[in-house]
Amino acid sequence: LQDQFDNLEKHTQWGIDVLEKYIKFVKERTEIELSYAKQLRNLSKKYQPKKNSKEEEEYRYTSTRAFLATLNEMNDYAGQHEVISENMTSLITGELTRYVQELKQERKSHFHDGRKAQQHIETCWKQLEASKRRFERDCKEADRAQQYFEKMDADINVTKADVEKARQQAQLRHQMAEDSKAEYSSTLQKFNSEQHDHYYTHIPNIFQKIQEMEERRIVRIGESMKTFAEVDRQVIPIIGKCLDEITKAAESIDHKNDSQLVIEAFKSGFEPPGDIDFEDFTQPMKRTISESSLSNSRGDGKYEPKFGGKSKGKLWPFIKKNKGAGPEDFSHLPPEQRRKKLQQKVDELNKDIQKEMDQRDALTKMKDVYIKNPQMGDAASVDQRLAELGQNIEKLRLEVQKFEGWLAEVEGRLPMRTEQARRQSGLYEAQNTSAVNSCAQDRESPDGSYTEEQSQETEMKVPATDFDDEFDDEEPLPTIGTCKALYTFEGQNEGTISVAEGEMLYVIEEDKGDGWTRIRRNEDEEGYVPTSYVEVYLDKNAKGA
Repeated sequence: LQDQFDNLEKHTQWGIDVLEKYIKFVKERTEIELSYAKQLRNLSKKYQPKKNSKEEEEYRYTSTRAFLATLNEMNDYAGQHEVISENMTSLITGELTRYVQELKQERKSHFHDGRKAQQHIETCWKQLEASKRRFERDCKEADRAQQYFEKMDADINVTKADVEKARQQAQLRHQMAEDSKAEYSSTLQKFNSEQHDHYYTHIPNIFQKIQEMEERRIVRIGESMKTFAEVDRQVIPIIGKCLDEITKAAESIDHKNDSQLVIEAFKSGFEPPGDIDFEDFTQPMKRTISESSLSNSRGDGKYEPKFGGKSKGKLWPFIKKNKGAGPEDFSHLPPEQRRKKLQQKVDELNKDIQKEMDQRDALTKMKDVYIKNPQMGDAASVDQRLAELGQNIEKLRLEVQKFEGWLAEVEGRLPMRTEQARRQSGLYEAQNTSAVNSCAQDRESPDGSYTEEQSQETEMKVPATDFDDEFDDEEPLPTIGTCKALYTFEGQNEGTISVAEGEMLYVIEEDKGDGWTRIRRNEDEEGYVPTSYVEVYLDKNAKGA
């Protein structure tokens, strides 16, 4: 290829262009990997449950926990694509970019040497041509001088001096021709030697270096392609683990467990309603007055007890219709839900008490250190904080006792509770400060949880409710009808009255839309029961009045 110097120069430039094109390709691949990883991370973050939101509660189900595990694994999956991008950038893009710069410098050096050799042989060729033309010219001049001398020598009219002069001139030209011949011969030999070295030594060496350079470029791009594949292959095991974890999370879904959680979350604690008694309209006293205010209120949509329907009249006997967050004692919730909320509140308060006690213990130790080493600090400086902690602990204990009382009341109402536990439910309501402290300590187990040890010292009453003001200094109300208890109701709050299923009682105040009817058993016993728990028969005269 000694005569293809220009073509080799173009080819090697094309090889560098191919290498730069491959670098650009890998660079765009790394950008795609980064973009993909970023999108995966954003996707995972978008569907992560928000802190302190309702979504966090939903993740107690195995299906939603599996989804959360999938989101976490997708985050790790995205990280592996970031690793691909980083490795390709460092192992391929960075390395090849440096190599291209070195390659360009090496190529420039080789072709510079080649051009220099070309210029040298061209210079030798020009020298040879000049020597050749000079030799040719001198030979022609010598021939002309010889012919002139011979002409002069043959002419009898020419003087001997002119002939001698012509002879000397011919000899001079002949000598010049001989010198030119010797110079031409020497230059030719030198050119032939230079040409031989050029085509058999210099140019082959340069072309060999160019060939080695080109082969290294080809090998390097092949190695880069292998690295390209290897970078992907290295993360395949980790990506496989991510996918295995997603599969494992999917297999951990337990439909039975999720169904049980739904049951535990929404069960109310009420027993199903009993059978409906036959209404005998042949007896005037037990005739149901369809035009009564109770029926009207049901017809108006204020209260509509339906068996098996959507109405919550019989399954949810609330004291009042609550709006917003609900009362502090969670009385707006069904018994089972209320019990869970109260237990949760008690646990939270016990944790707060433990934190406050830990702080108090720490400050007490600090105070002891200050007393023993006054130079370290003033012991009196922590007294105020200790007093505050003591007050906080006292308040929290009062709160615990209050919620434990409500909890005991609810547990006494649940169907599976024993009579003894039900009797205990009234022991933890209203009390004075000293009683609160002693009771809170007696009923608190070593781990801070609630216990059901019955106090034998004090029999405490249920705290006053919204009904207190309705019974103070009231005159007995007249009877406006009768009612029959459809279900057993245990009145725990003050203002309510317990009734047994099938019991007949007197109605002294009908439902005013809040779901409660006021009844009387005898002159000393009266109170409210859920309207859905009784069948009311109003007197005509009472209705007219």
